[in-house]
Amino acid sequence: MDEKDKKQEVLFRGLGFTYYPIPYIAPIVFIILIALLEWGTNTGFISNLTLPKPSGVFQAFVELYDTGLLYKHLAPSLTRLIIGSFLGLSLGILVGVGIALFNLARAGLLPLVAALFPVPKIALLPLFVIWFGIDEGSKYALIALGTFTPTVIATYAAVDNVDRNLIRMGQSFGLSWFSIVRKIVLPGALPGIISGLRISLAIGLILLVAAEMLGASYGIGAYVLEAGSLYDLERLFAGVTILSFMGVLINFISGIIERRLLSWRT
Repeated sequence: MDEKDKKQEVLFRGLGFTYYPIPYIAPIVFIILIALLEWGTNTGFISNLTLPKPSGVFQAFVELYDTGLLYKHLAPSLTRLIIGSFLGLSLGILVGVGIALFNLARAGLLPLVAALFPVPKIALLPLFVIWFGIDEGSKYALIALGTFTPTVIATYAAVDNVDRNLIRMGQSFGLSWFSIVRKIVLPGALPGIISGLRISLAIGLILLVAAEMLGASYGIGAYVLEAGSLYDLERLFAGVTILSFMGVLINFISGIIERRLLSWRT
């Protein structure tokens, strides 16, 4: 057979829609932005009362590291985020899959989740303090609830949108209900579930800061609140920078997990 007659492999992402990473663009954008801010604050074009010098923020970060306070604030924040998010995400995936697959669960739980989703979770923090105390329990509960509802909705939508033709094909081959769910439904819903997890983790990070601003001695949120009350902009932006790095780290880890689990799409 002639080489021209051979069928070429058609990738999942067609020609013109394939993503090629450009590794140096993001650091260049950050460097340019920081350089412009440093120039603006040094020349007076940007008032130091509105934005601090990036060099001053870096110095505040160095002092935070040298004094050992970085670990004291970062360790409890990461612990709260990991435990609270794990509870919310794992329970959210189970409930979302159950709502999508079982009519009784959909009829009973979907209206409840829809009612909880638009409620500002920060407003429930005083109630959680009453229920679970002002220590770690209320913080775990707030983060868990905040990540639970968007995970349920994302999981339910992802499972519900799996191509019905694939399910019918599995039935035509005589696969059992459990095999169809395990081999067709869950793999097909995985991209939507992972996208939902990214959003849920971002919400969890926001709620972490809110929870630590109430009744926490250590934590990035407590550090930001203390710096803001003293109007110490350098320390305030140092805390915000740490939160930004945490968000970047979450996105990076999510990307690794996505590439590992969804390698079949390439």
